[in-house]
Amino acid sequence: MDRTERLLDLVALFLDAREPISWAELRDHFPQDYRGTSDDAAERKFERDKAELLELGFPLTYIQGDDERKDGYIVDRDAYYLPEVDLTKEELAVLYAAGSAALTSGAFPGRDDLSHALRKIGFFAGDALPTPRVRMELGTEQDGPRLAAYLEQLWSACAARKWVQMTYGSPKRLDLSERRVEPYGLALRRGIWTLVGYCHLRQGIRTFHVHRIRTLKVNTARPRTPDFEVPTNFSADDYVASYPWQHRFHERVEARLRLTGELASRAASLFPGAHVTPAPEGQGMLVTLPVTFLDGLLRFCLQLGPDCHVEAPDKAREAVATMARRILEKHGEKPEVQA
Repeated sequence: MDRTERLLDLVALFLDAREPISWAELRDHFPQDYRGTSDDAAERKFERDKAELLELGFPLTYIQGDDERKDGYIVDRDAYYLPEVDLTKEELAVLYAAGSAALTSGAFPGRDDLSHALRKIGFFAGDALPTPRVRMELGTEQDGPRLAAYLEQLWSACAARKWVQMTYGSPKRLDLSERRVEPYGLALRRGIWTLVGYCHLRQGIRTFHVHRIRTLKVNTARPRTPDFEVPTNFSADDYVASYPWQHRFHERVEARLRLTGELASRAASLFPGAHVTPAPEGQGMLVTLPVTFLDGLLRFCLQLGPDCHVEAPDKAREAVATMARRILEKHGEKPEVQA
């Protein structure tokens, strides 16, 4: 029996079993594979098969028997089966629409896994899946065959924890640089794919726009052995900005805004994750949030108009007044501007 067929048969055997399966029973089920050689060779062969199953995410474990059950190998079913997802028809429709849009965007990692998931959603939804009124535009000017290919390679490298060697064109430098990177994860923000990982050249965690990668090669040595471990506290959100004020250009400061008029009711949606409280005497809503790029926040505030007031820190109040003056001067007006 070939190895792939044997692994599939092992999975089927363990999933059908209602009690632990002993080594002797395994040899009986697979006489040509585990009985046709010496005991040591048969055990080594099964250990290789077991390691392959564990690497594929099949939670096989050995338990010592007790009064209620015997010794043997068993599948942790709680770890193997996903919990039931109680979604409404409308929620399923939106999920299906988002996945379909991602597939048709032309460059999305894990396309095979996503296609498989969508088929499952469609199967379980049956004829009751409504047509959602959703429009998504994930395509970007960086789309192309190379971007799609690099995303798939990086997706696999992240999953297998294999380092990558790449030639990278930074927007801050004219020349290209060679980087060896341990890829921790990928993030899509505003149409731009970003790789986050440990850069050996810079000796720290760095971010890389995937469309700026010129060449990419994944380490193929010892493919089943991880090259690194991702830090337990790692989160891509800590490194890839979702909003202009989250770019990591400066030391973190706390900013406070006051939204009045129509903006007051939109405070939480305009500044997701910020601390929002009513302002004293009913003067709108106070928004407090951490900022690592103050200019990015101030430009956004100016776009919101006069109902967005910058209250702290003092340097932010001064900066937004200066920005507003420059805008007014450029348009030929010179009225007094107050922070």
